[in-house]
Amino acid sequence: MTSKLKNALAATAAAGAIWAAGVAGAQEQIPADQQIRSIVLVHGAFADASGWRGVYDNLTARGYKVTMVQNPLTSLADDVAATNRALDRAEGPTILVGHSWGGTVITEAGIHPSVAGLVYVSALSPDAGETTGQQYDGFTTPPEFVLDVGPDNYGYVKPEQFKAGFANDTSDEDAAFNRDAQVPINMDVFGTVLENAAWRTKPSWAVIATEDKAFDQAMLHHMADRIGAKVTEVAASHSVFMTQPDVVADTIDDAARNAPVPAN
Repeated sequence: MTSKLKNALAATAAAGAIWAAGVAGAQEQIPADQQIRSIVLVHGAFADASGWRGVYDNLTARGYKVTMVQNPLTSLADDVAATNRALDRAEGPTILVGHSWGGTVITEAGIHPSVAGLVYVSALSPDAGETTGQQYDGFTTPPEFVLDVGPDNYGYVKPEQFKAGFANDTSDEDAAFNRDAQVPINMDVFGTVLENAAWRTKPSWAVIATEDKAFDQAMLHHMADRIGAKVTEVAASHSVFMTQPDVVADTIDDAARNAPVPAN
């Protein structure tokens, strides 16, 4: 290896170390004695876990151990099972976070003994004995959000409406990519009755995106009020978990610092 190549490699490595240190240094490190250090993130419909990348980067830079669930979106039971597998592998008390449909999932799965608190990110929060579909009763979904449901009853966001209805604060390129990477959801899940409502026994936080076109704003506030969530509002689309990762991560950090540790 020539000395010129050695010097180039050394410079590259040094630059990488400086960048990594800068990312970590930009976030306040969690205290060494903080007991809640694990986070599980649950995505919603029409998306997958890769959308949490910005939140993941922020939280891991602070020192959290973060796991992202890949929901199959085939049934509530399947999504809860996937979430429980992640919770079983998490280390110690955990904050469970859900976006959109993921809110229903964490409501059911959040009774897991390791869950210390719940964070709803523009998310649904039914009660036990209710369906997710019932949460829409009395509210008007904005006209920008239109679904395209196939003969197998799996739904997508209608492609020509995707940016306006799901990701109106992203670039055209990012909206197109996420539109074409949609994960469809079995629409039957919205008629499934929940058996548990973890928010009745565990503290909750909520991030409400004020430019969300997938939900009526009054619906989001009604759900957050009913579960007694500490609310943070941010100007963002339904893709808030992707476009406002620092706000979402700050809310999760607040939950991890202040939720009571479960007595197992």
